[in-house]
Amino acid sequence: MRTYTLETALLNYSHPRIRQLIRAKQWDRLEPQQQILDMYNYVRDTVLFGYNRADDIPASEVLQDGYGQCNTKGVLFMALLRAVGVPCRMHGFTIDKKLQKGAMKGWYYRLSPDEIIHSWVEVYAEGRWLNMEGFILDLPYLTKLQQTFSECEGSFCGYGVATNDFQNPPIYWDGNDTYVQKEGIVRDLGVYDSPDAFFARYPQNLGAIRKVMYKQVVRHLMNRNVRRIREG
Repeated sequence: MRTYTLETALLNYSHPRIRQLIRAKQWDRLEPQQQILDMYNYVRDTVLFGYNRADDIPASEVLQDGYGQCNTKGVLFMALLRAVGVPCRMHGFTIDKKLQKGAMKGWYYRLSPDEIIHSWVEVYAEGRWLNMEGFILDLPYLTKLQQTFSECEGSFCGYGVATNDFQNPPIYWDGNDTYVQKEGIVRDLGVYDSPDAFFARYPQNLGAIRKVMYKQVVRHLMNRNVRRIREG
């Protein structure tokens, strides 16, 4: 288990910004189950759904941005967990780009790869590994989506969601697995001790030019789309 609590370049939980947050929330004084729940809810709702400059950025940068997607929110969640000694690891996948349609539109949707690198966090609690994916979308954003597509009561794929129960996805942690994009998974890429190891092996398949376009232009357009949805 010690491997799953180590600090890494991405899981930089000694950073003053992360230590200050843990002290302010008093997470280091809680029992493990409450630590996991409080940190999970914080990453889900206080860190808004949005697109950072890259996947392989340290947890302190995600916290400073105040937003993230599956991979970057996962990095922050893992850093917070490991900072208080809760073991965790990363499980990697690819997802169908259709899952992003709506947040991603027009020419930049057409230019994106068919499969996008995705991950969720596995947390060791009460003697078993739990899958944690339901923290990706903040509740205000998801609630606006549900209101906009209120006629949809079953499966839904798009705008960052891929679930079989759109109006009641399993995003509230009660000691079990949580999911919000699982139904968009195409390939299972295995389990990794750290996000550093996963992203080193599986970077996003963008190429040099598209990577610059994403960082400088595309992600800002996507974040604008997401803000418009959240604001109704």
